[in-house]
Amino acid sequence: MGAGGRGITGAKVTALGVALLLGLGGLPAVSAVSAEVSSAAGAAPAAALWRLPVVADELRPFARPPAPWGAGHRGVDLGPLSGGANIRAPADGEISFAGVVVDRPVLSIRHGDGYLSSFEPVETVLEVGDRVSAGDPVGSLATGAGHCEAPCLHWGVRLDGEYINPLLLTGDAEPSILLPLGGD
Repeated sequence: MGAGGRGITGAKVTALGVALLLGLGGLPAVSAVSAEVSSAAGAAPAAALWRLPVVADELRPFARPPAPWGAGHRGVDLGPLSGGANIRAPADGEISFAGVVVDRPVLSIRHGDGYLSSFEPVETVLEVGDRVSAGDPVGSLATGAGHCEAPCLHWGVRLDGEYINPLLLTGDAEPSILLPLGGD
């Protein structure tokens, strides 16, 4: 269509394709996974991949809700675990919350570059503002306060406020792949 038309132009399709490839559709870009993690003292290079906060199987996968207010699973459940299992920081960061939400102890770590991890049910002695490095113990799995049948850790990650699959950051999830349009 000409100027002022409402059709999709080649430029719009190209821009949309680039946005999706860069992860602006809610998934982190490959470069974002290996990007630097900011710290209060300046930027320090991060490892290419994050670490799992606990060694366990995936009991329930990430399920993006169709709308921000819709039903979904905004993280992954890792387990089964024993009560008191050690939980570790998946990447460098700073404690941004440690307390109870509704009936569960929750711990959140701000990692920089828009990344925020949340863990539940996790008891900790750390306080808001404490710095942690990847692999540092940050707490222990609380008993009797989870939402799984067997004790588990719920791990959620937000990037700029949008929930993403945490396993994409560890390399343990298959990223979405865009396929070309057309028949051949």
